[in-house]
Amino acid sequence: MATIDFIESETAARARHRGAAIAVALLVVSNVMSNRVLPAWAYLPWNIAVAVALIFIARHAGFGFGHVGLAFRQWHRPVGVGLLLVATTGLALAIGMILPGTRDAFLDRRVAGTSVWMMLFQVLIRIPLGTVLLEEIAFRGVLPTLFGRNPAVGWKWKPVLASSFLFGLWHVLPSSALTTGNSAVAEMLGGSAILTALLAVASTMVVGVLLCLATYVGRGLKASMLVHWATNSLGFVAAWLIANG
Repeated sequence: MATIDFIESETAARARHRGAAIAVALLVVSNVMSNRVLPAWAYLPWNIAVAVALIFIARHAGFGFGHVGLAFRQWHRPVGVGLLLVATTGLALAIGMILPGTRDAFLDRRVAGTSVWMMLFQVLIRIPLGTVLLEEIAFRGVLPTLFGRNPAVGWKWKPVLASSFLFGLWHVLPSSALTTGNSAVAEMLGGSAILTALLAVASTMVVGVLLCLATYVGRGLKASMLVHWATNSLGFVAAWLIANG
């Protein structure tokens, strides 16, 4: 039985490779649709639907919820690790807001004038259900598994780097808003779309590796989902407080 657990059959490998190709193709289409085609109101239902589709792709390739980090009975360790990282993220953001040298990084014209209710919608609904859910299921759950990650073996660099690189590419289209919305980023990059895209790929690839590490240490996607939510949502709250303070 131990040999079967660690040696993949040719049929299973073909199913995994086919699933990986379908998942990547779906994410390419989804990225274009979300950033260039769909209206703003469709972002949430579209991303939830894509996340569900990715889980079905993984299951069709022979992988259950546990393989992609969504085991329902595993709560204590992933949630505990996740909450610890949430607290660390919140502390880092608070310090960044206070220090004059980093405060300008939170200046974002896109959040200026946003109402309290819209801010709460972004932080509590749109970001966790529209952004975090899809990106964590895709880039920390389904893709690493379809690229050959085996939880029984442990950390494997190839699936982590491949999924994290795709996570970086995923942010190329959204990065165009950085040079128009964030004055600090625009000043640093001189308004260059190419430099902005390269920065987005490099930085989010590193973030992707760290989020994979959170999933590995926490033994589940709940850990990376929590810290991903904290980074995006608390960062949004910090920018909102500065812009509307």
